[in-house]
Amino acid sequence: MFSFSAPSVYQSSKCFVTYGVMGRPDPQNLSSKGKPWSTLLSQDFVHKVDLILPAELVQLVEDKLTGDPSRAPVFHKVIMTVGQILEGDFFTEYIKIGVLTMYLDKETYERAGLVGKPHGVKGKRGLKPRWVVQFDLRSPSMLHGKKGFDRLAYACKNVFNAPVTWLFNNLSKTPVPDPLSRHYPVKYTSHPKISKDISTKLPSLKPPISILSSQSQLDLDEFATDIYEWLSLVRLDSPRINIDDKIDPYLSNYTVPGAPDDLQEGKLCRVSWQGFIPPRWTRQTLAEVILALPAKSWFSLSTTTFARDIAGDSADCTIFRPPNSPREYLLWDIRKQN
Repeated sequence: MFSFSAPSVYQSSKCFVTYGVMGRPDPQNLSSKGKPWSTLLSQDFVHKVDLILPAELVQLVEDKLTGDPSRAPVFHKVIMTVGQILEGDFFTEYIKIGVLTMYLDKETYERAGLVGKPHGVKGKRGLKPRWVVQFDLRSPSMLHGKKGFDRLAYACKNVFNAPVTWLFNNLSKTPVPDPLSRHYPVKYTSHPKISKDISTKLPSLKPPISILSSQSQLDLDEFATDIYEWLSLVRLDSPRINIDDKIDPYLSNYTVPGAPDDLQEGKLCRVSWQGFIPPRWTRQTLAEVILALPAKSWFSLSTTTFARDIAGDSADCTIFRPPNSPREYLLWDIRKQN
């Protein structure tokens, strides 16, 4: 594993690349330890998931991943004040079991009178100062009548008193009656979007043997950079990877990596989900993809989390299984550096 060097002191993210092996997953007892499983579980809620694979295998994916409507991620949008989420059954059934995290601008933070810490890379805080305030609501002190909780309740009444639009995802069993229902939530389902028969030039997707040697870092660096860039362009539906792309080289000098004579033409499929998706769902999806596809086929699964500020600090993870390599994988893990 290694990280790409930062180009400047203001770089706020790093990309860690891992080349490793993993065993066949047990769908009834999925691992939470070891990569790539632990990397997926360590993410915050995911905004977008992209699965890329050869077009001839799309039917296997449709049957396994998209044929059952009940496995599609479900979430709700609801309008509430911060104070309302800390009241009654909604608080005890949903919020009391978690951590409340708020990202505040300078004026709101000072008015609230709560204890927090600066958020973001030190060199960038001057652009738009923000503070992060956290309350572990599982603590015995987080009850009405306790000093710490009463300070939060006071801030909710006097500062955080405007209605806010929330995305809500229930990670446990829904209580009856559901405290969420009285706030008129709107339900959303993340149905998959399938893009079939994407014609492209395929680079060599098999890692060079030299990356396993003791002098492997430069070779892994080059291969990982080329493949990650190509996969990212496929995710973006960029015309640069199309077979018939005729862009003026003055506007873009990108070419699919590899010697022109070695490039093959092929068709891809991209399956995308977008919404408010819990990380355990992406772990389950990775396991189902591995079990649904032939052992020698290649695929990539990418996840992008929600950004936490205007500039954007979302995390990104891409898992790639090379062709004819049932147990091998490459993992790109892009993390926010605070």
